[in-house]
Amino acid sequence: MKLLNLLFLLLFSFTGFHAWGQEKHPFSAEDLVRLDHLFTPEVSPDGGSVAYVLRETDMEANQGYTDIWVIDLKDIAAGPRRLTNHEEDDAAPQWSKDGKSIYFLSARTGAWQIWVIPLAGGEARQVSAFPVEVTSFKISTDGSHIAFTAAVYPDCLTLGCSRNRAILVEKDPEKGLVYDQHIIRYWDQWRTGQKSQLLVAKLTQDGVIEEEPWNVTKPLNAEVPAYSNEVAKYVFSADGRTIYFSTKLQGRDESWSVNYDIYQVRIGGRRAPENLTGDNLAVDEDPAISPDGKWLAWRATEGPARWAAQYKIKLMNLKSGEVITLGGDWDRSPVSITFTRDSNFILALSDHLGERVAWRVPLNSKVDGGAPELLAGGGQLLTIADSSFGVVFDRSDLQHPANLYLLANGAVRQLTNLNAERLASTGMGDFEQFSFTGAHGDTVYGYVVHPVDYSRGRKYPVALIIHGGPHASMGNYFSFRWNPQTYAGAGYAVVFIDFHGSTGYGQDFVESIHGDRGGAPLTDHRLGLSAALEKFPWLDGERVCALGASFGGYMVNLIEGAWPRRFRCLVNHDGMFDNRMKYYSGDIIGYLEEGFGGRPYYEDPASHEAFNPVLGVDAWQTPMLVIHSGKDYRVPITQGIGAFTALQRRGIPSRFLYFPDENHWVIGPANSLQWHREVLRWLDQWLKP
Repeated sequence: MKLLNLLFLLLFSFTGFHAWGQEKHPFSAEDLVRLDHLFTPEVSPDGGSVAYVLRETDMEANQGYTDIWVIDLKDIAAGPRRLTNHEEDDAAPQWSKDGKSIYFLSARTGAWQIWVIPLAGGEARQVSAFPVEVTSFKISTDGSHIAFTAAVYPDCLTLGCSRNRAILVEKDPEKGLVYDQHIIRYWDQWRTGQKSQLLVAKLTQDGVIEEEPWNVTKPLNAEVPAYSNEVAKYVFSADGRTIYFSTKLQGRDESWSVNYDIYQVRIGGRRAPENLTGDNLAVDEDPAISPDGKWLAWRATEGPARWAAQYKIKLMNLKSGEVITLGGDWDRSPVSITFTRDSNFILALSDHLGERVAWRVPLNSKVDGGAPELLAGGGQLLTIADSSFGVVFDRSDLQHPANLYLLANGAVRQLTNLNAERLASTGMGDFEQFSFTGAHGDTVYGYVVHPVDYSRGRKYPVALIIHGGPHASMGNYFSFRWNPQTYAGAGYAVVFIDFHGSTGYGQDFVESIHGDRGGAPLTDHRLGLSAALEKFPWLDGERVCALGASFGGYMVNLIEGAWPRRFRCLVNHDGMFDNRMKYYSGDIIGYLEEGFGGRPYYEDPASHEAFNPVLGVDAWQTPMLVIHSGKDYRVPITQGIGAFTALQRRGIPSRFLYFPDENHWVIGPANSLQWHREVLRWLDQWLKP
């Protein structure tokens, strides 16, 4: 793996600052928000073509537009071909059974519905005209049915009933909402009685929907997807007669339960869904069907229900019902899985030593699988699929947004060259991974990114970025939100560390911070920053600002009280300020219980208070920029207001940036530019002469 990383670092190092021409300018937030995005590549049934979504940004309209493109793997030299070109968004491509057409979602008629367009070209035709909007869909493998998700009232027998009730609710002068159980709001939405349901409709050979769709999930007190910020996970069987989906019941324990299950429903019988994984009280999700129809695979955690448990790959023989675990003692958690075309392997993506890489996992029905084989790395792989010509994946790294690639016979070939012209006119900082001895004597990894104007003999101010999660990773990835190159382009060196709790370094490392949320992660940043300053003498240790969002924002609030003299400034985005009120006002409380001792706050307040930033306010003294959004129900806005109030009352230089229309993330192009502008202005104020 070290050799693989080195090869890619050598390959891409020539695109950094040292290759600058006079016409280049430092990469900036303005460049970032204008870059094209690639999404959801889908391989055709014959394995010979790939369709994908391309998002282009219109800054004047302050929004992005998406269209569908296709690459013929038999003629890669011909390059990508635009299939749709409409002023309204086209997204979520799905191939027809014969591979001659592509179904997709579009809002061309004012609401998201299903459309189809011939691959050879021509006008798109609307397939669905439901009275409610379609949020996702899949075509059955035999082409006879469409499964889709939509927000409806579950007790309504027809989609028209759901539409009419929504109209009545909108017109009703009484706007009060009544709740009998938690959760009452999630991520950025209040629960209003509508639920995202999985429905199935019959599709004729002419592409006409024959009858009122059947609500598959009606018998369940559940949604598909389970939550609005998740992706709906469902798949048809190889013969098209059964649909498998994963969801989580909305019982009274919903806020602290992790019990997702895999259900199956026969299309013809219209019976209630059957729970295939009811014996496992942890997570079962992300179902996948082998092309030969023999196997059902999914991702699962085992043992006591935990939020940060290790995922395994489960494999069910659909004929016998036997279930085995693949991968043996493989100490990584797959984040996605898919079968190869020959049904002999599963392709899995997982975090691994500061990257997200691809593995090939062999199937074996007699023993618990074989050792996974590392297939591809060199950055962050987002999706992966098998084709007739090799493995197709999209990959980004710290200097490049995602492009499509083809891995065949051990060689990687680039299929798209998105943003090439834009990137050719910008300069980016080189990057390097480093390691050090962190908390508990463990090896911890981090990255340093050079400022774009780097030259020997100079010292540069430092932005120390702390990732969220905490069970996540910040590594060799290209982010459209917290992108280190926007700081490098502004003249800052960037350091970020995969502290204890991060993914990609083994399950013990992930779970090491249970009950120690503010201990080992803070120690890792103390030791990691010190190690970086020693290893890279061009880092100016006297001019450092720490920045973080979500768990990173929580760490910034802890740092303000526990490490107050180290930094010139701090930036806290959507960070937890008061553990007690966050526990009682957020949407999900189970991960807080797990992280702070394993019990509810009222049973063990001492553990929850052990690393509570509000208790350290008396030591606060470092200037802080606080950022929070009105629709953030994961970390409610009072957490940000509380931190700002504490700063103001203590007379500490501080600023509050509020986005009324954003959630836990800042996504809108104009808002993103304002966010970057305010953050860099804050850093400039405290770190530059």
